[in-house]
Amino acid sequence: MKLQEYQAAEIFENYGIPVADRYLIEEPEEIKEVERPVVLKSQVTVGKRGKAGGILFAENRAEAVEKAKELFGKEIRGLEVEKILVAEKAEIKKEYYVGLVMDRENRRPTLIMTTEGGMNIEEVADEHPDKIAKREIDPVTGLKGYEALHLADSIGLEGDELSGLAKIAQKLYQAFEDYDAELAEINPLVSTPDGLLAIDAVFNIDDNALFRQEFEKGESKLVTEREKKAEEHDLAYVDLEGDIAIVGCGAGLVMATLDSVAEFDGKPACFLDLGGGADAEDTKHALEIIDMKEGIKSIYLNIFGGITQCDKIAQGIIDYEPTKPTVIRMMGTNEEKGKEMLREAGYDVVDGMDEGAKRAVDIKE
Repeated sequence: MKLQEYQAAEIFENYGIPVADRYLIEEPEEIKEVERPVVLKSQVTVGKRGKAGGILFAENRAEAVEKAKELFGKEIRGLEVEKILVAEKAEIKKEYYVGLVMDRENRRPTLIMTTEGGMNIEEVADEHPDKIAKREIDPVTGLKGYEALHLADSIGLEGDELSGLAKIAQKLYQAFEDYDAELAEINPLVSTPDGLLAIDAVFNIDDNALFRQEFEKGESKLVTEREKKAEEHDLAYVDLEGDIAIVGCGAGLVMATLDSVAEFDGKPACFLDLGGGADAEDTKHALEIIDMKEGIKSIYLNIFGGITQCDKIAQGIIDYEPTKPTVIRMMGTNEEKGKEMLREAGYDVVDGMDEGAKRAVDIKE
């Protein structure tokens, strides 16, 4: 579950992390008097909000009200702006990044720091890998002070900022642990004349642990209409930034299909897992979700028929009649029957996963 920024900032503040003074509005008229320049931040859980026009600045109340009206009328990467966080604009000297992520391969949290704050951490990894410092944390002993100090020192911090960042990292880890988080990050954590200040907050809680947390899945309206529909029909859906919709049955197969498409320079538009035992109705719901997303140029369904029956998937495709160029690869239970049904209906059916991936890239509208 992805918390909104205002919720994450409240958690950080409760754990003693310095955060910007702020308040939440749901109507432009709720803007308070502006004595210093303010930043208006749309509360949507997507990256690169600024580039999408989701973060605006204002010098006075009249301007802030107009900017709020502008934001409330926007849709940021598929999410409507229903809330805006208003905060004083910080006097920034330097930007840092500090975050914690659950490393599933090593089965423990990993602390990450860099001096390249304000950038997407994946971009930093690509462009400045030497500027990223990482440390795995033993979940039994937790994050020790000397470990956080050593990591902050390794990225070149000194004096008060060195000790300040280390203390913030320890507090962030405690929140991460207490809330069963999968991700907690401050980007950027900024150096100001008054010290370090968190001016952004990201916090994701493991859905499997929500039963012992104060949040309920979906209570914050953090998902797109596509994600809501997928959840309603027990489908696993993740938005991506490409133009080839990927549908499969089984997370591993869908992930492999994403990689296969990428090998042929294709860009997946989504991860959509039908799950085991999917039928014609599930397939139709999946195709409806894909149609809800703009910019799709082709669809690639990669189906493995174990407990899922290929002929039922085929029937769902035929009944729905997708309008985008569609490639289907299927194998397993009732494979030949499903292929025959699709070919008779005029669909593009292939035998190999890579063959299907290449075809999905080649037939884009």
